[in-house]
Amino acid sequence: MKAFHEIRSYSSDIMIWHREFRNISFLAHWHQEIELIYMRSGSAEISVMDHTFTANEGDFIICDSGEIHFSDSQGRENSMDFIVFDPTLISSIYDGSHFLHPLITKSALDEYQLREPLDRMIETIDYELAEKKPYYQDIIKASLREFWYLLKRNLPISTVNLHEDKKRVHYLQDFQLLLSELEDRYSENINLEYAASCMNFSPSYFSRLFKKLTGTHFISYLNTIRVEQAASMIRNTDHRMIDIAFQCGFNNIRSFNRVFKDVTGFTPSAFLSLPGSDVESMSCFNRKSHAMSFVENEPVTVIKNN
Repeated sequence: MKAFHEIRSYSSDIMIWHREFRNISFLAHWHQEIELIYMRSGSAEISVMDHTFTANEGDFIICDSGEIHFSDSQGRENSMDFIVFDPTLISSIYDGSHFLHPLITKSALDEYQLREPLDRMIETIDYELAEKKPYYQDIIKASLREFWYLLKRNLPISTVNLHEDKKRVHYLQDFQLLLSELEDRYSENINLEYAASCMNFSPSYFSRLFKKLTGTHFISYLNTIRVEQAASMIRNTDHRMIDIAFQCGFNNIRSFNRVFKDVTGFTPSAFLSLPGSDVESMSCFNRKSHAMSFVENEPVTVIKNN
């Protein structure tokens, strides 16, 4: 299982998926698919690689294949559309979008006359996936490609040279591997110094870089993975709390209780007592709901939404 590397299965024989979610937050993750995010209402803090910004109502975000991205809706009200698709729907030989910035503001969408094509693409995807009439896959591809190449026609393109681009790809791959290792070995005593050595960086530089890419400090990120695993075990097994704590990488029950409450807003015992409807309203179970079952082996993301 890859850490926050989403591996998707689709409900049809075309690799595209669309859903709308409210007040959802998720930890830094990556996947091979391209992800498009449309802010229907409200705002959210979003990061895509080394770009961190506030996305507001009407804004549009592009997360390219392999790019690490996260969202923080804590303390905010919002509604976001997520469109996720395999890059081969755009081109059989896809080499990246190379857009200068992942955020396209509402005003830019209007300036480039992209809002109507965006709405039309979303409507086409939803209708064709629901009806599955003859040639629906081709119609979806045509609509998606039309919008994508309108983006390519209008948006600024990065002028990063080949050498810098290769360095970026190598660095991105190393960081992806590190995230995967954190997921695989969350129960072990992994520290900042070890993680920094995996990237061949000093602990101080790695700490700053990790915060920039994930929006949180290394130990907070690792502890959230541990709490995610613990939350799933609490809801789905009859193991004792102390056994869950040890299996999820906590050295004692006191630190387990403290960290669990810091992340979820509840003690482990209180979390177990929550009604199913309250649990399902949390980000962690929003992303593990029936509607999100397209993700296989995806760790839950427990983040308080106040």
